[in-house]
Amino acid sequence: MAIDPEINLHQQPFLAHLLELRDRLLRIIFAVLLVFLCLFYFSNSIYEYVSTPLRALLPENSTMIATDVASPFFAPFKLTLVVSLLLAMPVVLYQMWAFVAPGLYRREKRIVLPVLCSSILLFYAGMAFAYYVVFPLIFGFFTSVGPENVTVMTDISSYLDFVLKLFFAFGIAFEIPIAVVILAWTGVVSPQQMARKRPYVVVGCFVAGMLLTPPDVISQSLLALPMWLLFELGILFGKLASRSTTGEENGG
Repeated sequence: MAIDPEINLHQQPFLAHLLELRDRLLRIIFAVLLVFLCLFYFSNSIYEYVSTPLRALLPENSTMIATDVASPFFAPFKLTLVVSLLLAMPVVLYQMWAFVAPGLYRREKRIVLPVLCSSILLFYAGMAFAYYVVFPLIFGFFTSVGPENVTVMTDISSYLDFVLKLFFAFGIAFEIPIAVVILAWTGVVSPQQMARKRPYVVVGCFVAGMLLTPPDVISQSLLALPMWLLFELGILFGKLASRSTTGEENGG
């Protein structure tokens, strides 16, 4: 049976893209595993570091506990795997960039790479804000409001799930400037239109803080206020991106 040459020509680029995607995914997995193997020996130390904000506020003679038989192994293991993924994120973003870059125009390349780099830096900044600012405040609040005859002894797996949720909540919240800049740069919404929606954004920030954080006013406010400030920062950079785009179009 004869093979249609047009179908073969269309299939070859598609297969080539699939093979390239497979290779880049394998590189990402290899990078994460390499970082994980380097950190696995220090998994307990990493967990101790992450749990410091709570352990520093526990009452005297009180410790963290493990209610499950496998928790002493799986909790540090899970945390080390997450840390490995975060540390390997520059490699992940580079592989993503290398895969999509050939199909981008020069104007698009100018913004995609800075956006990728800024997004990972802002995500790290959000996690650092949660660890150094939010955790001491909310753990201080939680450990001080309980009944006097109740000793605080937090399970290590429950603590890890709690802090990972906050880490990712604040990391994603700190991506707001990136989202605003992209919307302004693509022309979906102008910075001026977003500025006019500011009251709704403020309400939305507090709703997001209520949904993404524990049910206390402190942690909700500590997430909502930075989200609003980052939105304002995104509007500022969005205006600059819009002016740059307009200048390029006029110059072109």
